Amino acid sequence: MGARGLEAAVELAPGEARESSTERGHADGQPVVILLGWAGCQDRYLAKYSAIYSQKGCTVIRYTAPWKMVFFSETFGVRSLQTPARRLLELLFDYCIENRPVLFHVFSNGGVMLYRYVIEALHTHKPFKNLKVAGTIFDSAPGRRNVRGSLRALATVLVSTNVLLKYFLLFAFATTAVVLRILLYPLTRFIHESHYDVLLKAPSRWPELYLYSQADAIIKASEVKHMADARQQLGVSVKAVDFSDSAHVSHMRVYPTYYSNLCTTFLSDCVGGLPSLVV
Repeated sequence: MGARGLEAAVELAPGEARESSTERGHADGQPVVILLGWAGCQDRYLAKYSAIYSQKGCTVIRYTAPWKMVFFSETFGVRSLQTPARRLLELLFDYCIENRPVLFHVFSNGGVMLYRYVIEALHTHKPFKNLKVAGTIFDSAPGRRNVRGSLRALATVLVSTNVLLKYFLLFAFATTAVVLRILLYPLTRFIHESHYDVLLKAPSRWPELYLYSQADAIIKASEVKHMADARQQLGVSVKAVDFSDSAHVSHMRVYPTYYSNLCTTFLSDCVGGLPSLVV
């Protein structure tokens, strides 16, 4: 924890610390998976997803952006998530794993808001341009201007907060979101475009897997499907899976085997499609 000032967890592949071992040679070709948690996510929950990949010999990096940045900085148009996005990518160099294929596994809009700046850094910062991104998995994301769903998410984060403070923060968020991200968005988008609109036209062309559900009360299934269709029209290899009845970021809990198989198959297909790399 605490790498580069981030509350990030890094799980190295087996044998990675032993430079001369045969296991080290095997680990050198294994992918790195970066998990971007949902707002308010505790690392112990994100660690359950790590197991999917660590069992395959992958190095896993877990990070969840602070909820205040997700709900308030982004809503006010403050690009505070740019710094943690760059620091996450710098971790690849710190651990000398920058030559490995990288898979992003992104949860809810909290993860997506951070991911938008990861993509930005990958395409605008010279040190990151040579990173080999294999693909991205979106779990319960991305969603558009759904204030009601965002309020549900924020209320969940604030469940243990003082009641008066909780309702003040909910009111402040709702008011700001409606004014800046809906009513004035035709103007404010020129200053700070929404994460959803940025991803619609993102320059990345690696494969994308969308895992969503009609039963999601926070992110509308129609918005995820619209994103998947739009990305496919740009030439991106896209797969979308509707779990139908599982709740927001609960698809793995309800369908653990199916979910894990989808993720590992997608990883294998993506890495197998990169030159000179196999998983």
